[in-house]
Amino acid sequence: MMNQQLGAHELMEIHEVLCDTIDGINQFQLYLPHCQDQQLQNILQNQINFMMNEYNAMVGMLGNKTSGANLGSINTRSNFSPTYGLDNPSSNQPNTSMTQMDDRDVASGMLGCAKSSAVLRMHASLECADPEIRNSMIQGSKNCADQAYETWQYMNSKGYYQVPTLKDTTAQTFAGMYQPASGMMNQNQMNMNQDYPVQIQQQQMNPNQMNQNF
Repeated sequence: MMNQQLGAHELMEIHEVLCDTIDGINQFQLYLPHCQDQQLQNILQNQINFMMNEYNAMVGMLGNKTSGANLGSINTRSNFSPTYGLDNPSSNQPNTSMTQMDDRDVASGMLGCAKSSAVLRMHASLECADPEIRNSMIQGSKNCADQAYETWQYMNSKGYYQVPTLKDTTAQTFAGMYQPASGMMNQNQMNMNQDYPVQIQQQQMNPNQMNQNF
C-alpha cells in the first residue's frame, strides 16, 4: 500500500513527472524511424531504455514506498572537448513534411525534451515533503540534464549545435566585473545582525506603546 502520509501537492507533482516520462518515451519512439546515423540511433535507444527503467522505478516507489527509487545515472563522455565558435551555421526552418525529418531534427527534439524534463523534476523536488521522494526527484532531474548533455555532445560534434563566443576583450570585461568577497564579517557586524530581530520587534510596537514613550 502507498504511504498515506504523502501530501496532496506532492502526489500531484509526482503525477506530472510520471506523465512527462511517458510522453518522453513515446516521443523518442516516434523519432526512431527517422534516425540515419548509427551513433544517434544508439544514443536514442539507450535513452529510451534508461527512461523506461527510470519510469518503472518511480512507479514502484509510489506503489510501495518503502525506500526511494534507484533511478540509476547516465554516463556521458568525460573526455569530450566542446567546439566553440560559429563555422558556417546552416539556416533553420520548419519542415513541411515528416519525411523531411533528419538526424539534426531528431537530436534537437531529444535535447529539448530532456531540458524541459530536468526543469520539471527539479521543480517537483522543491514541493516534496518526503525526503526519499525528494532525493529521487533531484536524481531524476540530474539524469535528464545528463541526457540533454549527451545529446548536446553529439550535436556539437556534428556541427548541429554551434556555440557562439564573444570577443576576447568583451569576455575578459565580463569576467573582471566580479571580484571575490572582501572577507568575513567583523565582530561588530555580527553583533548588529544578532540584534536585528530585537530592532524589528521594537519597530513593530503598537501605537499605544509608542505614545507612552513620548
